[in-house]
Amino acid sequence: MATWGQREDHPAEHLGRRGFLALAGLSASSVLLSGCGGPARGSAPGGALRAAFGQPVTDLDPYNAGTAVDEASLIVKRLVFDTLVRHDGTKPVPGLATSWERANDTTWVFHLRRGATFHDGGAVTARDVVACLKRTQAVTSAQTALWKPVTSVRADDDFTVTFVTDKPDATLPVNLTLLFIVPERLVADPAQKRRPIGSGPFRVAEFTPSTKVELVRFDRYWDGPAPLRAISMPYLAETSSAVTALRTGEIDLLWPVPPDQIGEVRGVRGVDLTTVPSWTYYLNWFNCGRKPFTDPRVRRAMYQALDLKEIVGKLFGSGAQAMDAPIPSTVFGHAAQEPYPHDPDAARRALREAGLGDGFETSLMWFDATGPLARELAQSMISAWARIGVRVRPESLEKAQWLQRLNTLDWDMELQTNTVTTGDAAFTLGRLYTSKANRMGYKNPALDAILAEAGQVADAERREELYAKACRIVWDDAVGIFPAALVTGYGLRSGLAGFTPAPNNQPDLSAVRRR
Repeated sequence: MATWGQREDHPAEHLGRRGFLALAGLSASSVLLSGCGGPARGSAPGGALRAAFGQPVTDLDPYNAGTAVDEASLIVKRLVFDTLVRHDGTKPVPGLATSWERANDTTWVFHLRRGATFHDGGAVTARDVVACLKRTQAVTSAQTALWKPVTSVRADDDFTVTFVTDKPDATLPVNLTLLFIVPERLVADPAQKRRPIGSGPFRVAEFTPSTKVELVRFDRYWDGPAPLRAISMPYLAETSSAVTALRTGEIDLLWPVPPDQIGEVRGVRGVDLTTVPSWTYYLNWFNCGRKPFTDPRVRRAMYQALDLKEIVGKLFGSGAQAMDAPIPSTVFGHAAQEPYPHDPDAARRALREAGLGDGFETSLMWFDATGPLARELAQSMISAWARIGVRVRPESLEKAQWLQRLNTLDWDMELQTNTVTTGDAAFTLGRLYTSKANRMGYKNPALDAILAEAGQVADAERREELYAKACRIVWDDAVGIFPAALVTGYGLRSGLAGFTPAPNNQPDLSAVRRR
């Protein structure tokens, strides 16, 4: 890995800082050349990396409830903000904290890096960390469950922070890869949504929600300046237009390249295609608090109605694999389960036993940009359910509306991609499936106890045993349907170096350079 600047010693391995306007019907070339809201000629500094991700960035506030774990926002936030801890694969490594230790079972002490500064020139101190942790605890979001165990946080001096938890919490360092640090005075400033101040290697020059983000290099970054002076991130809603822009060199990086478009990228002169098994997967949750999905027999019948091997194989080819657990096989804590057999007759019998012999009507919501072939996947499942008498109303929504309804449990079924951002089952199973989290109306005290213990113990083998039990419960209770774990395709112009594909869809763009 390329590194820049001086680094303080730490017993762990060092990690250097690796140094889309929905325009339906318009081609990428017309967007890029016309200046009609896209990354027009001259809108990004010369030599900028032009990187297009498949979802729009809607907000940059690090504590926004709706985008707390949103992939697109996290990609930008990791460039603009720093965290105490980073992750190298599934291993936590130093970031703003140079070292940390567990003083006792419930106390963690982190030692901050000296010389780190915010974009406005202020020094990063322990008081900023304290304020940021308290702010993220005060905002109810998809991250809330991660921070509930923390009962207090204090600044012992300018460069020492102590976290106290209500019980042993082995996942705190991993969770801290998601605590973005901003100046204490700005933690609740509305301006952070559009022009935030952080201490990362880039600062925000321009941001138009769901259209583009323009970043410029922060030359006083503690790990040394990034190789490129700017990063331009347009949102190109039409996949075919984005692929055309990559092929013609009008963008430098595109991901994920959908499975049905890989042939349009592979072998193109001047473009390198890289694929990586990802931590991203499709899930179709049932609202287990809303009839008829309160009955696990109905949920299992919905699973049995689907021939997922055929659906996933036809749609995605080598771009995905049918899942055998509620988390991808590449994630720590995965435990393979017996797949639900495709058995429409058994599904009909189960519905009759549940008093639904005539079938029923329900709905499925999603937003198209959630992932590759989302609409096609939804339509394939809806067609299969119709054959067992379940009539599903499709609801394709704008992302903001989908988020609002998701977070208020205003849905029957919902389809989305989800990324195990930290590579650890605690992030998904431990955060989403507890009764307190209430993300899909499912409540199971036995599962709560298993997940609570898994979050406390430090022994890896014991954690694996506990998450295996959790996988079985979620799978057997058919809390959701888990169709496909995705393979992420990255299309990269050949003139670039220093890029490393990331399984969590959040590559470190600060390391990219031109040859």
